[in-house]
Amino acid sequence: MDPKQTSGALNVAVNAALEAGKQIAQSIAKLDRIKVSKKNANELVSEVDVLAEQQIVAMLDEAYPEFNILAEESGDAGRESDYQWVIDPLDGTHNFLHGHPHCAVSIALRSKQETLVGVIYDPLRNELFTARKGAGAQLDNRRIRVAETSRLSDALLCTGFPYRSAAETKPWLKSFATVLPRAQSIHRTGSSVLDLAYLAAGRYDGFWQFGLQDWDIAAGALLVREAGGLISEANGGADIFASGNIVAGTPRIHEKLAQLISSSAHK
Repeated sequence: MDPKQTSGALNVAVNAALEAGKQIAQSIAKLDRIKVSKKNANELVSEVDVLAEQQIVAMLDEAYPEFNILAEESGDAGRESDYQWVIDPLDGTHNFLHGHPHCAVSIALRSKQETLVGVIYDPLRNELFTARKGAGAQLDNRRIRVAETSRLSDALLCTGFPYRSAAETKPWLKSFATVLPRAQSIHRTGSSVLDLAYLAAGRYDGFWQFGLQDWDIAAGALLVREAGGLISEANGGADIFASGNIVAGTPRIHEKLAQLISSSAHK
């Protein structure tokens, strides 16, 4: 895709995210009437997740019917295409269902393992984070950059509890115990999508989490990189989608955080 084409794809993704966001914002006022089911022991899915995803898919399909789609609720559409939309219609479902205003829509466009476009929309704060490969990252059309924090002792970090697999709990606890005494503070928000967007905007200095899926990472990773940050697989690998275990941060914080988390794995 040339820059004009990625710009067009970004506009389509933004419109889809905004429309899904309207549905989420309207639904938070009637939580007692929303149908909820369990994916597994730790993950919930609401009818809002499903309806928002259907709306996003319909809008993307109308513009790009040949592109494949990987979405959290409906899975892989299985189309043979060099391009794939990666969608999380409502990241932070548990927050949303408790009326806690911290959730987001995430849409990314990837081609041959390269992310070209990323959109993260927080419908409850009405904040729109966008990025195109090679064109920088923006918040509400204003250029954003990662913070200049270089010392871990000055860093506000963020993480997420692993909940999809019990096998990730012990390694994460080791990493947390290693990082906690060295950082200024650590948050856990319940939305990895927004965590990465906030890192790109300079609101966090570093982030790590284990067991994430492609839709949790794709758009946010592009935002971080286009904002001047670094993101890698937790064991140092370049493929952040391989295990879903990631470390991200400002250039200097990323280096320090990655070393700590790698060393914690051997304790």
